[in-house]
Amino acid sequence: MSDDVSERRGSWATIFLFGMIAVFVVLDIVLDIVYGETPGHLIVETVKLTMTLMGLGFGAWRISHLSRALNEARQDARRWQAENRSIVQGLGAAIARQFAAWGLSEAESDIGLLLLKGLSLQEVADLRKTSERTVREQARSVYRKSGLAGRNELAAYFLEDLLPPQLD
Repeated sequence: MSDDVSERRGSWATIFLFGMIAVFVVLDIVLDIVYGETPGHLIVETVKLTMTLMGLGFGAWRISHLSRALNEARQDARRWQAENRSIVQGLGAAIARQFAAWGLSEAESDIGLLLLKGLSLQEVADLRKTSERTVREQARSVYRKSGLAGRNELAAYFLEDLLPPQLD
């Protein structure tokens, strides 16, 4: 579960909790009035109710803020994807050509792509419904056939020409 979803669920849980506290405090105030509690006690209960309503308001504001931020991030991601679709497709084709030039099998090419995307060996195994040991062996085969030492060099191989040159 993503952090955004967890945070939003936590905010909703907080709002629910403050809402329930507010209901019980209101019931308590009503019963205190019926049974003739002292004005000092009613003032304390009213302060508790006010603080609870403030917590409820803050929770609602927080959810609103998170929802706006999440929507903006999604719009930015869609805009970035639209602006860079042809570049990403070209990169994908270039990676596929290089994998073919290295003589990678279809399975090894899949492993290589998933490693480039940053998945762990266990995540790749889960996705491909195979063992982590199998994925590890296929990854070693990718590195051996490509002449690269590991995941970092694999990523660097494809990113090196995409990034601006380092200024000395």
